[in-house]
Amino acid sequence: MTVTAILSALAEEQQGFVELLEDARCVRRAGREFWIGRLHGQDVVLALSRYGKVAASTTATTLIESFGVDRIVFTGVAGGIGAGVKVGDVVVADSYVQHDMDASPLFPRFEVPLYGQARFDCHPELTSNLLVAAQGFIAQSYAQASAVSDESGVVVHRGLIASGDLFVGSAEQASDLQQALLGAGHVPLAVEMEGAAVAQVCHDYGLPFAAVRTISDRADDQAHVDFMQFVQEVASRYAHGIIRELLELLPK
Repeated sequence: MTVTAILSALAEEQQGFVELLEDARCVRRAGREFWIGRLHGQDVVLALSRYGKVAASTTATTLIESFGVDRIVFTGVAGGIGAGVKVGDVVVADSYVQHDMDASPLFPRFEVPLYGQARFDCHPELTSNLLVAAQGFIAQSYAQASAVSDESGVVVHRGLIASGDLFVGSAEQASDLQQALLGAGHVPLAVEMEGAAVAQVCHDYGLPFAAVRTISDRADDQAHVDFMQFVQEVASRYAHGIIRELLELLPK
């Protein structure tokens, strides 16, 4: 029996999954609620990551140690900082970097000490399936999806996402962060607060990991405007649709 963990960054997303869960039961560990059951024909454990890298690491570790999950799929929102990444687009991560990791001069900026690397790759096959799921869902709901974007057409991107314990809420912050990463050879499409930590935990355990983010803002001075409305009306619907497509793609 293969168990998939569906990790949500936002309570609104998780609640929608819980409502669809069959044979549901709730278990509390590490001060968190974990929902066990079946979703779209797959055995799953649902969890809320909470905000920030430490909280997300605790949740991911508990999923692995206490529930024995076989893979983790992470949904949520992010700020778009890559060229051509606009509000309403979807980014499927192929790797993660921590934009606030700096142990220089002992180690190069962004490199995680004792790992010899700054980036942690997502699982290739699971990520490819997630990309197909995202593209399929967007194709099915193109009319509704394009209506919430400032420009016509929703694009599904695949690439690097940067995480850090910082809400990037100004154009100056976003520009400084992007330039620093670019200077080190990293070209991020989006920025958020948890994914890189979960990627590192999964790397440590040798567990397949994949992540998808809906772009809620451009990580600028308007990043906080109507955020919760976007989550409720767009991001949660995207997450539910993409995860449905993914679970239906995976072997039963």
